[in-house]
Amino acid sequence: MNALEKRSVAALASVYAIRMLGLFMVMPVFMLLGGELKSATPALLGFAIGAYGLSQALLQIPFGLLSDRVGRKRMIYIGLILFAAGSVLAGSTDSIYVVIAGRILQGAGAVASVLMALLSDLTREEERTKAMATVGISIGLSFSVSLVLGPLLGAVWGLSGIFYATAVLAIVALLIVSRVVPTPHQYKTSADTHPVKAMLGRVLSDKRLLRLDFGIFALHLVLTSLFLVFPTMLRDQLGLPGSSHWWFYLTVMLTSFFAMVPFIIIGEKKRKMKPVLCGAIALLTLATAGLSGISGSLPVAWVVLFFFFMAFNLLEASLPSLISKEAPAASKGTAMGVYSTSQFMGAFLGGAFGGFLLQRVGVEGVVWLMVTVLGLWLLAALTMAAPGHTSGFVVQLRDMVGDQYDEVDGSLRRLPGVQDVVIIENAATAYLKVDREYFDEALLADFPFVRQGSSS
Repeated sequence: MNALEKRSVAALASVYAIRMLGLFMVMPVFMLLGGELKSATPALLGFAIGAYGLSQALLQIPFGLLSDRVGRKRMIYIGLILFAAGSVLAGSTDSIYVVIAGRILQGAGAVASVLMALLSDLTREEERTKAMATVGISIGLSFSVSLVLGPLLGAVWGLSGIFYATAVLAIVALLIVSRVVPTPHQYKTSADTHPVKAMLGRVLSDKRLLRLDFGIFALHLVLTSLFLVFPTMLRDQLGLPGSSHWWFYLTVMLTSFFAMVPFIIIGEKKRKMKPVLCGAIALLTLATAGLSGISGSLPVAWVVLFFFFMAFNLLEASLPSLISKEAPAASKGTAMGVYSTSQFMGAFLGGAFGGFLLQRVGVEGVVWLMVTVLGLWLLAALTMAAPGHTSGFVVQLRDMVGDQYDEVDGSLRRLPGVQDVVIIENAATAYLKVDREYFDEALLADFPFVRQGSSS
């Protein structure tokens, strides 16, 4: 990357991480501290935990599409202001209903797709994969940090303090966007990072993608449901004070992260992704079922949560890669938009329905919800064809008239390893889906319609 790209990626990754940190910090402590809110019930507390996911899910793709018309930075400013306003609203009240309204307002700042679109504007195609990987790492780190920071801040400042700290983080993110993130000279509607309305039908009708979308839906439903029951189990059944939860989560997250790395390598390098995926779902299901058997033993609880997050981290890291591989050519941005919408809808229903079951049935009801959803996901994964080993490849084309694009399409499809081609004429760009084991990009140099030095 050049200096401008490094600055852009670092700044946008930090904005993404700061925003997710603010959303996640409240999760490990909300059930511990939220009981003091007026009119609080387990059902309403669960709804409040997941409420941000509803507005995130509804507004994720519209925000991205709207940024084409009014500008990326303007939409990011609007989203971060909504996020800060929701945080202040939730922190300034002792009513569960106002906290719910604040959480919905937090989620209304659905700028994830806009941040990815801005990332596309500020990076070259050949550096895009590295840029997206950097953002992905920042999200994973922010989640891990939130599980440690949430209990620490909650012990000192209480629930309101966490929400106010989140508002401050939103202001910091605003300053980074304003002062550090460059303003692009033009918008690039990259199909790799940006939703495209024309591709939505194709993505929604792809059964392989839908199975992966259900996977991220199930994963985040289970994650949100976990935090409805586990923090109170730690405190009430295992005798660990809320102020000490941070070290429990810290040791679990560190060890589970390193434990899952070898399986990522096996899945990707050895092309064993389906066995790894199904094994991780099965492990997550068993660990979730094990939540019912941890009463009275802190070491057992640690082991159960270790295996839970080992499987969770493995799946969280693998699913975006699988979406990228399975998405039709020129549909990666749209596929990721639907994927993100599914993720946030899972978080919402995990909180809302999980809270309802917690109030009506108790902890066992929530655990059985989690196990049932994971069982359905395991069935879907087992019956899915083995994921392909393709990746996206972008070729910049020389200007030409419409009839010539048919010849270009045919020439590219005949190359070894090319499985799909979509040409965006107004952008003079060809999006290829290729198996890199058989694809040789050096062959592109023989084609006069390829703009030299512009493939990635």
